[in-house]
Amino acid sequence: MRSAGFLLLAAALVGCQAEAGAIEPYEETHPELWCSTTEPPTNQKMDIELAVQRAQSTRPGKAAPVGATIKVYVHVIRKGTGIENGDVTDEQIHRQLAVLNAAYRPTGFLFELAAIDRTTNLVWFAMQDGTDAEHDAKATLRKGTARDLNLYTAGLGAGSLGFATFPSAAKADPIGDGVVMLYSTLPGGSIPAYDLGDQTVHEVGHWMGLFHTFQAECRTANGDFVDDTPATDAPAFGCPIGRDTCGGGGEDQVRNYMDSTDDGCMNTFTPGQAARMKAQFDTFRRY
Repeated sequence: MRSAGFLLLAAALVGCQAEAGAIEPYEETHPELWCSTTEPPTNQKMDIELAVQRAQSTRPGKAAPVGATIKVYVHVIRKGTGIENGDVTDEQIHRQLAVLNAAYRPTGFLFELAAIDRTTNLVWFAMQDGTDAEHDAKATLRKGTARDLNLYTAGLGAGSLGFATFPSAAKADPIGDGVVMLYSTLPGGSIPAYDLGDQTVHEVGHWMGLFHTFQAECRTANGDFVDDTPATDAPAFGCPIGRDTCGGGGEDQVRNYMDSTDDGCMNTFTPGQAARMKAQFDTFRRY
């Protein structure tokens, strides 16, 4: 017999189709660029949620999980020297850490630079999610434990702004764990609208256990397993303030870091997202 927790999670994923609401027009600043993180299939998501529920129910005194200070190992993968070859500067990296801390400090997490290394490799520079190049680069460069963030910068390709792994995969695949970013999205980069460092905030959000706010479209407001992010039908580009794509459930949180808006638009994690990150980190990264 399935547990009540399992049934509740199933309901959250399936939900009911919301009544259609008017979709407001919005400016698509860079719809050809996107987050290319591969999310777990539905059955794995349910297993993940149940694992978190079990782990949190056995905490001593059932105290709420807390944040952490996370060490960051930055791996600059370039095709030569100079910023035009992906050789991001130390200054850009320090600015990126400052952006991460400004975004995550209210959630209880801080990021501390542990080390920077630089590798010239044309094959790794063009890595994409799930490729041999990604595996080889990470197998060679990765440092630390599941509690530490390995942040790789490279040239990527195929329209990818970046991609990340989820906390639930860290134990089974410790080598693969981390975040890979298009180097030109770091602060001072060359992509208009995506050059302030907030795309890294977004991808680190996945690494911390968050899904997109538009995860289940209009089927349910809890498609991202967070209660205080209204249902959203599709990713937003630009900064379409006031957009309500599902109608009646609240305006789309286009300023949320887990949508797809411009860097200058993103500025928010909700309390529910902060709680989820703490529970995911506590369950999958404190071992």
